[in-house]
Order: sequence, then structure tokens, then C-alpha cells
Amino acid sequence: MRIAIVSPTWFPVSSKFYGGAEAVVGLLADGLAAAGHDVTLFAAGGSATTADLVATFTEAPSDRIGTTMAELLHALVAFERAADFDIINDHSGPLAAALGCSTPTPVVHTVHTSLAGAYRLVYEKLDGIVDELNLVSLSASQQEQAPHLPWTGKCRNAVDLDVHQSGACKGDYLLFFSRISPQKGPRQAIEVVRAASLPLKLAGKLRHPNERRFFEQEVEPLLGDGVEYLGEVSRDQKVALMQGARALLFPIEWSEPFGLIMIESMACGTPVLATRRGAVPEVIADGRTGMIVDEYRDMVDALDNVLRLDAEDCVSYVAQNFTVEQMVRDYEGVYANILQSRP
Repeated sequence: MRIAIVSPTWFPVSSKFYGGAEAVVGLLADGLAAAGHDVTLFAAGGSATTADLVATFTEAPSDRIGTTMAELLHALVAFERAADFDIINDHSGPLAAALGCSTPTPVVHTVHTSLAGAYRLVYEKLDGIVDELNLVSLSASQQEQAPHLPWTGKCRNAVDLDVHQSGACKGDYLLFFSRISPQKGPRQAIEVVRAASLPLKLAGKLRHPNERRFFEQEVEPLLGDGVEYLGEVSRDQKVALMQGARALLFPIEWSEPFGLIMIESMACGTPVLATRRGAVPEVIADGRTGMIVDEYRDMVDALDNVLRLDAEDCVSYVAQNFTVEQMVRDYEGVYANILQSRP
């Protein structure tokens, strides 16, 4: 099968700085290529893949994050070559999904965001104007937010088990790893560790102007006394942090579409303590690989039980449920169903 994979626009598919959607797209492209497909990955410059790479920008346009023209150009570079492929799998956002009506080549669009807010309206409008809108979710909770949309499958994210492995020993700290934004809960994580008298390491992307303002106004003043922000770290640093953490805190305040960091943490033998939002109950085996609470304030009382969970249970659970091979099979099934249903 000749497959085009269109990555998110703003960051390279690379191990240097390891983004969530970019990581998944890289694993998918390489996994499909390993399975014998002819795969072309459209991604920003600096990307690394075993598939054929087409760089849509010489350098990743992360300094223009959120600008429509950069997103449009990224998608157009891929779609102008649509005739070269049997199917296109877009991961770059709804703007590219709108271009699906411009080509006879079928387009599969993977939704990487929550549909609890404005994005739901966008996809509803797209459904009204795009003749064949084939949507793939990362979780059942995404589909439940908008069950009337044309879902063609659910393909859960995967983790590279050759990279994410259990560490030799644990440190004394808890970990928060995410974009530094209000919906991800960094302030809540700090409140939890203050109440529990435990150290906390925070790490993750801080690129968007709104994120920088939030950090400067509401997170940075809370640092110190055992709470430190490490910045945007490399993949290897990220893995080492997860291997050494006693637990990952995931006090999200939004309908999380999947939460890749949870399976990465569990693959490293580190349990997850999370709030019950979005796909969290689909990802964590509650009481075995982590614990789920209704509100972040309940995390303090749950910490003792989380810290007793077995690292090997976390590792085996991920190996049984979130492998690259399983993700590739899921996408292959979606592609085959769409191609078989066409006249």
C-alpha cells in the first residue's frame, strides 16, 4: 500500500525534542514501513524516519505556532502529491481535513485533540462540506464527545518499548511532564506535592505565548523548596526522568484525548496518579498501574497507595496493550476498510 503520513506542522518528528503527536506519527510511519508498505512522511525539516521523508519546511516553524499560513502550506505540500498514494493519513489538524475534498485519493484524518469545545463545531462544519470525512479517534472518549461524526475507527497511541524501559532504581521525586498550560494542571501538581512534602520535577514544552505568560504568572512564583522546572528536555532525558520518578502526576483539567505520557511513564515502570478526565480510565489500569481520582485534591490521600504499585505490572500492562505493532494493525484495518468501501 502506498501511504502518505502528514505529521503535525510545528515540530520535527525527531528524538531531540520529543513531542506527543510527533512521537506517535514517527512510530506509525516507521512501523508501517517495517510492515512492508511504501510510506512517505511529510514533516518539518530535522525529522528522522525510516520512511521516505519530504520536508515541508527546511526548519520546523515552531516560532510561528498557531499561524494559519504555515499550517496551510504544510498540508498543501502533501496534498499536491495526492495522486502518488493509495491513501493519505493526516495528523496535522482540521485545516488539512478540509482539503480532503480536493483530491480523489481517500484521506484519513486522525483527531489529536478533545472535542469538548470549539473543535467539535469545526469538525461538525467539516462534516457538512467534505464529501468523505474519515475520522479516526485515539480513544472511545473522543467519539463519545461527538458520536454523530463520521468515525471510521479507533487507533490508540503506542510507545517504543525499545526506548521506554524500566530503570534500575527510583529517586525520591514525583514527576510532572506536559505542556505548561492551565488545562494540564502544573499548579495542581505543585499543590499536591506541597501537601505531601515530596519533591517535584516539572518538564515539558513552553513555546506558545499563552503558555509562557501562564508559566511566568502562575507557575514560576511557586518554584523552589523542592519544586523545579527543567525546561524542554530531550527524549533520553525524558526517559531517564520517568525511570527515576516514584510516580507521574497527571492532574488534568480537560477532556484528555489520550495522554501519551501516561503509557510512556508506565513503560518505564512508573505508575500514574491522574484525575478522571477524558481517556484516562481507558489508559490506566486503576489500582494496578496507577490510580484515578475524581479531583486533584484527592491525590494527596491516594499517593501512598500509588507508591506501593509494582513497576513490573506497569511494564507488562503497556506491553500487552500499547505496542507499535498493535497500532500499525489498527491503522492498516482502517485503511483497508476505507479502500474496500470505495467503488
